[in-house]
Amino acid sequence: MTSDHVVADQEPVFRLLADPATHGLAGEVARIDTHGAAVFLAGADVYKVKRAVRFDFMDLSTLEKRHAACRRELELNRPAAPGIYLGLVPVTRREGALHLGGEGEVVEWTVHMRRFDETATLDRIADRDGLTPALLDDLARAVLAFHERAERHVETDSPAALARVAAGVVAGLRETPRLFAPQRVAAFERALSVLLERLDPLLAQRARTGEVRRCHGDLHLRNVALIDGAPVLFDALEFDEALATIDRLYDLAFLLMDLGLRGRADAANRVLNRYLAACGDAPPYDGLAALPLFLALRAGIRAQVTAAALAHRAPAERAAGEEEALAYLAYAERALAPEPARLVAVGGLSGTGKSTLAAGLASAIGPLPGAVHLRSDVERKRLAGVGEFDRLPPGAYTMDATVAVYAALRERAGAVLAAGHGVVVDAVHQKEDERDAIEAVARAHDASFTGIWLEAPVETLAGRVEARRADASDATAEVVRQQAARAAGSLDWMRIDASGTPDEVLARVRAAMGLPAPKP
Repeated sequence: MTSDHVVADQEPVFRLLADPATHGLAGEVARIDTHGAAVFLAGADVYKVKRAVRFDFMDLSTLEKRHAACRRELELNRPAAPGIYLGLVPVTRREGALHLGGEGEVVEWTVHMRRFDETATLDRIADRDGLTPALLDDLARAVLAFHERAERHVETDSPAALARVAAGVVAGLRETPRLFAPQRVAAFERALSVLLERLDPLLAQRARTGEVRRCHGDLHLRNVALIDGAPVLFDALEFDEALATIDRLYDLAFLLMDLGLRGRADAANRVLNRYLAACGDAPPYDGLAALPLFLALRAGIRAQVTAAALAHRAPAERAAGEEEALAYLAYAERALAPEPARLVAVGGLSGTGKSTLAAGLASAIGPLPGAVHLRSDVERKRLAGVGEFDRLPPGAYTMDATVAVYAALRERAGAVLAAGHGVVVDAVHQKEDERDAIEAVARAHDASFTGIWLEAPVETLAGRVEARRADASDATAEVVRQQAARAAGSLDWMRIDASGTPDEVLARVRAAMGLPAPKP
């Protein structure tokens, strides 16, 4: 790999690591090259060498710096991926020859890893349409676990750091005026500037309260692997502490943006919701106000980097690269486009499919990557201090308990709206005062409101709840019949036939709300 940024010849080291004899193998050693590393896949082992390069954003120009970067990579990644990161192994010179490990003069350092199935990274799984709801839920929890372990940095000047990132993105986009029209970049710069100024107090406050942490820093699908059935984060950014000492929602935004650009708005929304839900009693709803900025910066960086790499692509591949870069910029612009806060309430008896509909609607409501989905069944379990799928005794369904659940839903919905984000609340909402109260939350935050009432034959609903498995709802067929015996009072919400498949019901609601059909 030739580059103006290369400062030393590492080819002898690369030849050593690419030689099967070095590893006692008969078969070939596979090699993967990036701008910052050369990776050698040798049987069950992987050896990663930092490239001797100097960029504005990454300086690995000396052996000492590369050794420090290798140590930091091990330190950052071992807690999340102990089965992958095994240690550091030097390349040494003895009697004029290079060796992997052993005594002698150290001429290079490698990160030694256990090899895993290269087709099991989540970008490859996404290409195979394998991102199941269960996998996305596990992914969200894995990211939160990483963030919970991460060191807090309350001293960080988050607004200034993000302003520098924004300035770098704009400067990078301006380097390719043939692809990114100057007036388009100027408009993007203005939008970033306005948002940065408005968010300055919030970003500073989030840093003071521990939301700025030493995060992963490079959290996209290619850096998560499915190992033994669980998503494992690896390859955290190790060469620049400042680039990875960031708001945790800025870290998450890379993953959300990656999913969105792959046409999986539903997956991005689910990961966001599962991440917030896993936070328990203290979800970072205030940070939703900054999510448009975070998404725009992540996509803008990718647009800049993709454009800068065009010169190194084969001519036949450049058109696809240009299209990719433009798609990133378009996503960044969309993230910054004003989108009013909106509250959608979904009501109906148990078994009408409220939660399925709400989850299906969420990605189309409010700013990217869509609305926060609040569910009464999940709130009830949280307030009771049990797991989402744990069954509660009848005593947990008293009138007082239900009043507390609805109050918690309204409080959380208000917090989301206060951040300028969208929210979908699903609960039975059978009483007029419950429906009036949730609509009042929208009015209090100057947000638009849509109420949806789902209805279907009672026996249809009874059959559905009896067929449920691994669901937060504890409703039974008898509960459905009890609900049906109670009057709902005056209903001015949008009434929707909930019979049929979930996709059919979702299509009816989207049409009634004037939402465009989702892209295939």
